Amino acid sequence: MKAAVCREFGQPLVIEEIELAPPQAGEIKVKLAATAICHSDIFYAQGAWGGSLPAVFGHEAAGVVVEAGAGVSHVAVGDHVVVTLIRFCGTCPACAEGGQVFCEAVFPLDAQSPLSKGSERLVHGLGTGAFAEYVVVEASQAVAIDKDVPLDSASLIACGVITGMGAVINTAGVTAGKSVVVIGCGGVGLNAVQGARLAGASPIVAVDLADSKLDAALRFGATHVINGGRADVSAALLDVTGGRKVDYVFVTVGAPKVVEQAIGLMKRNGSTVIVGMPASGVMASFDPGWIAADGQRIIGSKMGSSRIRIDIPKIVELYKQGRIKLDELISGRFPLSDINAAIEGVVKGEALRNVIVFPQ
Repeated sequence: MKAAVCREFGQPLVIEEIELAPPQAGEIKVKLAATAICHSDIFYAQGAWGGSLPAVFGHEAAGVVVEAGAGVSHVAVGDHVVVTLIRFCGTCPACAEGGQVFCEAVFPLDAQSPLSKGSERLVHGLGTGAFAEYVVVEASQAVAIDKDVPLDSASLIACGVITGMGAVINTAGVTAGKSVVVIGCGGVGLNAVQGARLAGASPIVAVDLADSKLDAALRFGATHVINGGRADVSAALLDVTGGRKVDYVFVTVGAPKVVEQAIGLMKRNGSTVIVGMPASGVMASFDPGWIAADGQRIIGSKMGSSRIRIDIPKIVELYKQGRIKLDELISGRFPLSDINAAIEGVVKGEALRNVIVFPQ
């Protein structure tokens, strides 16, 4: 099959013919219809989080199951599925508590790779390797969806949607009437905005440096927007809230200075939720005395604390009811051969989500 291979950090991906091992017990093979470009894949390909090469990245995907190994029961050949990076056993203490993203017993993402080229073994990026025509993944990573849902739109659910909406609804538990700021209006941030709207939050303030993304935030449910490159965010926020700060600040970009800024925007007894992941070793600083004195919380949100077999079907139903937007998140569709152009558009901030589409 064809795949986009990262052979050197920070360099363009290379389209190559590689081999994919058949699914083993508990695994499935999926013919992909679409894979979205997520910033996490870009950071990995840039070397921000280390790791080994060569590798095939890509983890936000959807397609059709074409083969299933022994013991797979919740999906079957012919099913349309969303493919995520979340692997879980369902029975360990973390899974029993609903924390599937922290599964203690699950098959590691750096386990034996099914990808190779001759005698060369390729890293199975994020346990998914979806910058390719097919994937073999652990079956728990896939959730069947209705066949009338477009697979290019469905691919976005695998990470950007569950991460953004889940941070608001699952991790933070935002309730009606709470005030929310979302910093960063890319694919994850816009879904945080959607999640806040679904939760009944008000006001919902979106912050970004690009007017085009702020315009998108208004379409996705923001009540107010602030361009952080032209305005004093703290002063503008106080103006929106009548001199108050906010209940929840969601940081969807991986920038430590933004985290520091966010902490200063939450009110007493407020929460800052860190969703975006900076490069390894990057540090932010704050005064813990003020956090204690004001009873504030700094919370991490991994993949929106998602329980994918519960959350993904709910998101699909909300989409079919017209209550959330998926199609509108797609800025461009590209063949695998143009993946570097798709990535460049995301890096430059020109896209909400660019999607690689495969012939069906």
